[in-house]
Amino acid sequence: MLSSLIFAAGLLSPNPGLIFWTAVTFLLLVFILSKVAWKPIVEALSEREKNIQSAIDRAEQAKAEAEKTLAELKAERAKAQAEAEKIVSDAKAYAEKIRAELLEKANAEARKTLEDAKAEIELAKRRAMAELKDTVADLAIEAASKIIQHNLDAERHKDLIASVINDLSTVQKQ
Repeated sequence: MLSSLIFAAGLLSPNPGLIFWTAVTFLLLVFILSKVAWKPIVEALSEREKNIQSAIDRAEQAKAEAEKTLAELKAERAKAQAEAEKIVSDAKAYAEKIRAELLEKANAEARKTLEDAKAEIELAKRRAMAELKDTVADLAIEAASKIIQHNLDAERHKDLIASVINDLSTVQKQ
């Protein structure tokens, strides 16, 4: 057991030669790595950092552009919707105006037609009355001339009146 302590103590005890060569080897390795590998590793890490930052910047720029485009699309949509509502409103107003104009025109035409029909009926009525007056006058003149031409007796008077009445009813039927 003692021999194992001596052996263990030999490994753990500082050896100045070993320390010197270990330090020289370490410094030589650091020098070689700094000349050969350190610069490319640092450059690669720096390049990767730049690429990552560039990707982040592009992503942020794309996000900003997407948000801007979305805002523009929303504004365009709102504008289009407002324009569509205005067009529909204008179309309804125009249709209502046309309907009112057509209704007024139809009412005016109906009034004119009614007035024309009344005037025509009145004219026909006046003509019929004038014709009836002329016929009655002609019949009265004819009856008077027959009365004057014939000697009137009661029997002839009745026949003459019946004849005039028959003539009147024949004229009225026509």
